[in-house]
Amino acid sequence: MQTKKIPYVFNIQHYSLHDGPGIRTIVFLKGCPMRCKWCCNPESQRTTQEISYVQNQCIGEQACGFCRSLCPKQAISLHETASIDFSKCSQCMKCAEVCPAQAIKIEGKRYTVSELLDITQRDAVFYGHGNGGLTISGGEPLTHPEFLTELLCGAKQRRIHTAIETCGQAEYASLHQAAKYLDYILYDIKSMNAEKHLQYTGWSNTRILSNFETLCEEYPNLPKKVRTPIIPGFNDTVEDIQAILDFLKDKPNTTYEPLPYHSFGRGKYKALGRPYEMGDAVLAPDIREEILTLAKQWKKGI
Repeated sequence: MQTKKIPYVFNIQHYSLHDGPGIRTIVFLKGCPMRCKWCCNPESQRTTQEISYVQNQCIGEQACGFCRSLCPKQAISLHETASIDFSKCSQCMKCAEVCPAQAIKIEGKRYTVSELLDITQRDAVFYGHGNGGLTISGGEPLTHPEFLTELLCGAKQRRIHTAIETCGQAEYASLHQAAKYLDYILYDIKSMNAEKHLQYTGWSNTRILSNFETLCEEYPNLPKKVRTPIIPGFNDTVEDIQAILDFLKDKPNTTYEPLPYHSFGRGKYKALGRPYEMGDAVLAPDIREEILTLAKQWKKGI
């Protein structure tokens, strides 16, 4: 039965090679409890729809002007291009609905489980090599446990390989239920330092680590890839990464991948009217190589 709680999807990515084995279709659900300062998908954080505005796509007042005339809060001014005062914006979506250039667009669209499965099934011809399939990401997919479980169950019924990407910040019952229908899991462990974790993400790491340990105990045969984004000033030392690797020692069917910091999502913050808290931070190349080498040595058992 279709769940009544249908989350918003902010992106569907086809032919991905980096979010699980093989060629995959990635469904990105809106909604995440964490507020990581470096988040490259800030449009994924809120569970609701919201507008984003890319200024260089705006065709300006002389060619258009529809958005300003419809805004009930007078949050839009127009000269050569539009300017949106997000502090006034009520997210009524009227401006996005009339923008012919799609400079203003609505982030988030609802799909039923059946619709998402049909979209995924159309890519199935590419899944045959390397255990390709469906990966559900976010945001945090465990924010929507009923919908997630139904989607995973439906994929298994269609013989589609399943995976999720999770930060692990959820009730374990939600993770346990999803794991019944998983072939693979990508699990973020960002730091073993609870105080720093709280400062940079808004949450302690206590539940995240506990959930992973319980997952390993209950589902020892489930392949798990633990990933760590290497963030300047947060976890960019050999000691930080070694602490994570020590935690992962003897965990069954577990691999590890460090992900070097990038600021590719910076423009999205501007589009959403939010500040990018990482500023001009850069990951030092020597630190990057040192951590990558450490992870390779751990993989080889050195």
